[in-house]
Amino acid sequence: MSVRVLLADDEELVRSGMSMILQVDSDIEVVAEAADGAEAVRMVRAHRPDVVLMDIRMPVMDGLVATAEIARLPDAPKVVVLTTFDLDEYVHAALQAGATGFLLKNTPPRELARAVKTVNAGDAMLAPSVTRRLIQDFVGRDTSRQVHARNRVAELTERECQVLRLLAEGQSNADIGGCLFMSEATVKTHVSRVLAKLGCANRVQAAIVAHDAGLLKA
Repeated sequence: MSVRVLLADDEELVRSGMSMILQVDSDIEVVAEAADGAEAVRMVRAHRPDVVLMDIRMPVMDGLVATAEIARLPDAPKVVVLTTFDLDEYVHAALQAGATGFLLKNTPPRELARAVKTVNAGDAMLAPSVTRRLIQDFVGRDTSRQVHARNRVAELTERECQVLRLLAEGQSNADIGGCLFMSEATVKTHVSRVLAKLGCANRVQAAIVAHDAGLLKA
């Protein structure tokens, strides 16, 4: 079954370019496009996509508010924020709203389809060049947040901490399984338990907790 994608960007040229790139892949179908956040929410309700590629800066309703509204919908799709990175200083709020990850607008065409499939499969977009720097820039400056994160991580088993650390480094379930000599199904079970114990909606939020708790410094 094809991965159903919704494109949300106020620039028609950007949407058209992404659509052409994605639909070269027979496993991906672009089911709708939106020119602003409010339209994106309406299109999600109407077309039920699997993945939304969401621009941040749009008229009527920005991508940040739209992401939060979409995340509250039943069976919400995965939302990947499209960012120019240095300009979008409120991207961390999109994570808290439920975004699954990030893509730079200059992502090479060959990587775009892979990113969509990766997110649809349940892995977050945790590219070191994007998400790790975002985490470092927007999180970890608050000592109380760090203490809270360490307390949350303390509830995990040793194995769950290992899974969390690799997850936060951007490893896929298959990669984690290879590192820890576990099947991918077992990794998925551990990831689900980690998210539940940490109270995180997705892998990116868990990565933030791992960063705050100091797991990535080891």
